[in-house]
Amino acid sequence: MYSTGFIYAIPEDVKTYSVQLEPPRVFLAGICQSGGVSRDEAEKLTAELAGLADTLNLAIVGQETFSIRERNPRYGMGSGKAQEVAEKALASGAECIIFDREISPSQQRNWEELSGLSVMDRQELIIRIFASRARTKEAELQAELAELLYALPRLSHKYIDLSRQRGGSYGTRGAGETRLETDRRQVRQRVTFLKGEIEAVRRNRAIQRRQREKQGTPVCALVGYTNAGKSSLHRALTGSDVFVEDKLFATLDPTARRVSRQGPSGVRKTVIFVDTVGFIRRLPHNLVDAFCATLEEAAQADLLIHVLDAADPAREEHCATVMETLRVLGAGEIPLIAALNKADLLDQEERTALQASDSAVVSAINREGLESLWNLIEKTLKF
Repeated sequence: MYSTGFIYAIPEDVKTYSVQLEPPRVFLAGICQSGGVSRDEAEKLTAELAGLADTLNLAIVGQETFSIRERNPRYGMGSGKAQEVAEKALASGAECIIFDREISPSQQRNWEELSGLSVMDRQELIIRIFASRARTKEAELQAELAELLYALPRLSHKYIDLSRQRGGSYGTRGAGETRLETDRRQVRQRVTFLKGEIEAVRRNRAIQRRQREKQGTPVCALVGYTNAGKSSLHRALTGSDVFVEDKLFATLDPTARRVSRQGPSGVRKTVIFVDTVGFIRRLPHNLVDAFCATLEEAAQADLLIHVLDAADPAREEHCATVMETLRVLGAGEIPLIAALNKADLLDQEERTALQASDSAVVSAINREGLESLWNLIEKTLKF
């Protein structure tokens, strides 16, 4: 995010120096409103916004949850409250304000004019994280599509003089088209191309699924809130080298691994475990659309393993978010079992209470409880 992305050829006789760039300084603004988001919920979302900012390695110089009573179309709040937010952001030394709510293109422009700072919302922050973490061609296609769909209605912010023309001259070939119109046309063409490429990915996945169905190999998809430990559990179950990091959205691409295991009947059974992208509250619609090919792995699985962070105080809210997202994806009717991960962070009393449930209590890091999870999988799949 701090690099221009250009590479220059440097003569051999020129000395080079390593310069450590300071990360951008950001101010996080959460919003609660009577009759809408409660104060407690708003503070949880603001804390989650801080986790998102940390994932992008931004320097958080201030954060606050603001209570509003009115919603003015210009700022999404009253002008007095907007001035207060801008002043606190400036006093913190921030270069950017990040709102934990969606702001329209016109509101973004109004906020930037009011504060003199750059402004983004939760949606743009998540999209930037996806773009920075894309490691495969498929993920790059999906991330770029989400970026373009988000940026398209905001292109006009780049242009102050919309009378600039390309082509044509007065009295001959007409007025031509503005630079803004040209860029919009090019973005739409790129969006159409990317959608075609992603559709090809979906067709390829469908072929792979049909091949697995012919072999009769059941597929278990690990789903859950971001940073619940899905990739760590996938690694523990399969012995794979799936990328693991204690940050939000460490995994973007579905990773499938085949595991053979002897069941209770003595017959060796094979299961395919698929690690999927994590869910999050207020997931941008553009990302749901763009990552449909990836999320289809969950919708087409034979069994869903819902991985929850057992030590997270917001576990119930995260569970509700995942279940609603699965419903939207058309995966609400697929058999589902729960794996309460990170049991190593619980005390014995908390562990005992959870073990009384129908879920498997596990620790992917310490490889605890994996046998009980396997038993639950075999029971559900009727091995």
